[in-house]
Amino acid sequence: MAPVPPGIRFLASFNRDQWYRAFTFSLTFLLYTSFHLSRKPISIVKSELHKNCSALNELSTASSSQLPNLHTAAECSWKPFDKSNYKQLLGAMDYSFLCAYAVGMFLSGIIGERLPIRLYLTFGMLMSGLFTCLFGLGYIYSIHSLGFYIFVQVANGLVQTTGWPSVVTCIGNWFGKGRRGLIMGIWNSHTSVGNILGSLIAGYWVSSNWGLSFIVPGLIIAAMGIICFLFLIEHPNDLRSIHAVQNPARCSNNQKLTKNWNGTNGHKQLYHSYKQGDKYENWDTELLLPQDNSSVSVPVQQVVVVKSESEPSAISFMGALRIPGVIEFSLCLLFAKLVSYTFLFWLPLYITKTAHLDAKKAGDLSTLFDVGGIVGGILAGVISDKLGKRATTCAVMLLLAAPILYGFSMISEFGLGPTIGMLLVCGGLVNGPYALITTAVAADLGTHKSLKGNARALSTVTAIIDGTGSVGAAIGPLLAGVLSSQGWDQVFYMLMAADFLALLLLLRLVMKELTSGNGVKPRSGSTTVEMKEH
Repeated sequence: MAPVPPGIRFLASFNRDQWYRAFTFSLTFLLYTSFHLSRKPISIVKSELHKNCSALNELSTASSSQLPNLHTAAECSWKPFDKSNYKQLLGAMDYSFLCAYAVGMFLSGIIGERLPIRLYLTFGMLMSGLFTCLFGLGYIYSIHSLGFYIFVQVANGLVQTTGWPSVVTCIGNWFGKGRRGLIMGIWNSHTSVGNILGSLIAGYWVSSNWGLSFIVPGLIIAAMGIICFLFLIEHPNDLRSIHAVQNPARCSNNQKLTKNWNGTNGHKQLYHSYKQGDKYENWDTELLLPQDNSSVSVPVQQVVVVKSESEPSAISFMGALRIPGVIEFSLCLLFAKLVSYTFLFWLPLYITKTAHLDAKKAGDLSTLFDVGGIVGGILAGVISDKLGKRATTCAVMLLLAAPILYGFSMISEFGLGPTIGMLLVCGGLVNGPYALITTAVAADLGTHKSLKGNARALSTVTAIIDGTGSVGAAIGPLLAGVLSSQGWDQVFYMLMAADFLALLLLLRLVMKELTSGNGVKPRSGSTTVEMKEH
């Protein structure tokens, strides 16, 4: 008999539950990648909505001096963005999306706790695809009404709030606290990957047919919504009924399925278990073990599958605010996300105006900021896991970001090489704290020990933190649109001030971590996390 190839042996070393966990990790990664992919086109298309008409006039005159100049401001730009106040109008579009997103986020987490995640997320993705396509149809049907574009942005902002609380809750259901910073740092790179793909897709059509820059991403997120409906597994326990039917032998003479009352964290919970000989075992003690006849059983997760009368209900909004650290991290994220989203919506236009590149080249170059963001998010997760100090890790990165932001204001004086390096470094330092707070920190606080076993707070806490951050995300691009008319230097002074305020808001938690000496580091060898009841 031929030996089994090493690759096959490696694949066979993972059991069924580990494959499901990897599948859920990959699927939620792709789902939220499509959300950011559909948000990015507006920043790429801005330079096409209002072109540099004087440059086009000069080009036309140089190429054909015998013909009259046919390029007017109304012809080379897209109404109503052809006037001198185009920056304010573009900023208003950003603000309408982000303001609706911020308001909707506070409600989304509360609603998401009470609805099936798979259906809630599917609805949001299909609606996001619809409104993203509608914006692109404005080009196809020559719609020049500002009200139309504002309406589409507001509606899209509201439905996109279904995404973040849903995917964070789902990933929290599948992964415990062990190495949470690393796992979620890698997982959170979907933000930057989506921005990169969105830039490349939108940039491909921006000069020829900018409507397709929206329609194609809209179709992609809608298609991913259908995939979400067909394949998303919200919780490990959702698979138990399937496997119980497919493997009736597991409940044979020596494995009798029973209901067993066990108390955890002061609350009685009802678990499915089976009796093997004289010993009771839980189905959920086998999540990371091979499905064979081994008698070894290592508890990994305790999952509530049947609600008892004494089980805590979903946490209230004020109850979530009382969790230690929620307010500080939420306000810090307000300013950190202000900086990040200002780059997200204005960086391609800034590069176009200062480096004198066309829309496609500026969009391609801006993706380096997101590449740096991927590295920064992973690095922040690794460091915070090793040190056990989430707030301190964020504070150090915010401190280092300030001089880089100042250097960015002089990007037009640099060559291509230094510009690329600055984009990578700035992306890492700006997006690192933002990524850490919205993932690992939110998951830590959503399963905080003060909840006493009520882990149904994860979606609500995530929505509060990201909703507060989204207020900053709405303010930043709006201020950038107003301040850029006075010079881009003013925009970067605003970004540096926001970075400094984010740092100040973390000082109390930083001092607490440094004096306590242990931070939030998970206990060695523990991967237990209380799961949401279904």
